[in-house]
Amino acid sequence: MKHLLPSLLLCACLFSCSSKNKYDTIIRNGTIYDGNGEKPVMADIAINADTIAFIGDLKNEKAKNEIDAKGQAIAPGFINILSWATESLIHDGRSQSDIRQGVTLEVMGEGSSMGPLNPKMKSDLQKGQGDVKYKIDWNTLGEYLNFLEKKGISCNVASFIGAGTVRTYVVGEDNRKATPAELDSMRLLVKTAMEEGAMGVGSSLIYPPDFFANTQELIALCKEASKHGGMYISHLRSEGNKLEEAVEELITISKEANIPAEIYHLKAAGKDNWKKMDAVIKRIEKARAEGLRITADMYTYLAGATGLTASLPPSLQDGGFGKLWLRLQDPAIRAKMAIAMKTNPSDWENLYYGAGSAEKVLLLGFKQDSLKKYTGKTLAEVAKIRGKSPEETALDLIVHDSTRIGAAYFLMNEENVKKQVALPWVSFGSDEGSFSPEGVFLKSQPHPRAYGNFIRVIGHYSRDEKLLPLEKAIYKLAKLPATNLKLKKRGELKVGNYADVVVFDLKKVKDLATYDKPQQFATGISDVFVNGVSVLKNGEHTGAKPGKFVKGPGYKTND
Repeated sequence: MKHLLPSLLLCACLFSCSSKNKYDTIIRNGTIYDGNGEKPVMADIAINADTIAFIGDLKNEKAKNEIDAKGQAIAPGFINILSWATESLIHDGRSQSDIRQGVTLEVMGEGSSMGPLNPKMKSDLQKGQGDVKYKIDWNTLGEYLNFLEKKGISCNVASFIGAGTVRTYVVGEDNRKATPAELDSMRLLVKTAMEEGAMGVGSSLIYPPDFFANTQELIALCKEASKHGGMYISHLRSEGNKLEEAVEELITISKEANIPAEIYHLKAAGKDNWKKMDAVIKRIEKARAEGLRITADMYTYLAGATGLTASLPPSLQDGGFGKLWLRLQDPAIRAKMAIAMKTNPSDWENLYYGAGSAEKVLLLGFKQDSLKKYTGKTLAEVAKIRGKSPEETALDLIVHDSTRIGAAYFLMNEENVKKQVALPWVSFGSDEGSFSPEGVFLKSQPHPRAYGNFIRVIGHYSRDEKLLPLEKAIYKLAKLPATNLKLKKRGELKVGNYADVVVFDLKKVKDLATYDKPQQFATGISDVFVNGVSVLKNGEHTGAKPGKFVKGPGYKTND
């Protein structure tokens, strides 16, 4: 018996060691699309803490949490390169409409960002809040992103610093050139934001105050961002009549500032401009062949969404929305604006004209309860109800609501959308918040892209339309934007990377959101992990909020 004791102890130790859980999570039997655009492989994937620990055969290993992904795809978390979840995440950190599409990182900052803010900007932001109310306890962009992380969010977050925000901070909202001293102050704000973790500079050049910035001002800001490894990303100065000239401006900024540049929501807006898309694609590819790092992103719908004020000339908004509101109460100005809305100007982007008619302008949200009855109706329908012309109705609504009023404009055609989806240098952004069909979010109507933009890529365009194989679609949803943003350890399923992981059934993925009924979750995503934590399990949100502030390449610690 003495001789048997050591052997028994050894067996007990071996049994104990082999049965011990080596990993926190194992996802078994899935088809792994690693994000690089290559053919998938059948394998298991293991997660420990916030990291991918192993990819391969794990049949002899156990974990505290195990998922059988047989018949399903496993992919890196998707990146929303154009997110407007700035306020929705404050109200509800679960980020449901995007998490249920596999989005694990929201990137903000199209022209305006949630910092830096001076006292007047904070006051204006507080006064301008709609259905979502919140206290502004931050001043800088980095402080805002840290605030979200501390508050608790299910997704990761990042942001560009808005060129319009920087301009408002220093110059204000007036239509004038920045002085040399002001430009120095603006560059300093960019430098500070980059060191706080901003991704680069974002502009939105059809809207005031961004519209008031000339090319040289943008080059100056981008040179500062370039010093810190950032990129420039822009809603072009024109997406319609002067689309090609606007693309040329972005290429010039990229070249002069030595900075990678991306076009926000690439499109040719308005029927008269649809034919320009081929020339635009050719010009971008020529720039890329010459060594410039030019990319683009898009949403997968035919309507854009912005303010009803995008039907008015930017000159009317010189000085900010408050000045616009006062001007629209002057009968003489109103008469001129009603005429201007029906014109096709060459010096500003008239989205009302581009849509073609009031029937193609959908009203999405109002601040005043008395006007919320018009949510989801076209401008033409509301004009008929109120007994006025569509142009007069639009001006009345802006004045009565004291906001820019959310509106969708039907501007694009499907042929161009399909061309863009297949381009290897185009990624995807919703240009929307991330919502849930409940509570305060039901007081307004989002664009359906909030609930379906990313699922349409893998479901409608890859699986159904066969415009690109699934492995290429996943590359464009994950690795491509991660590479453009210079993110470390994200966008790819690789041992040592952060465990942002999506599990979905390709046969079942489907976007259900429509313009009539936009607040419907997409289906087919079963599990989502953010930084190794399960936030979606068997298609249901777990309530977990492990999201982090993802810093850009210029980030400096306080050490």
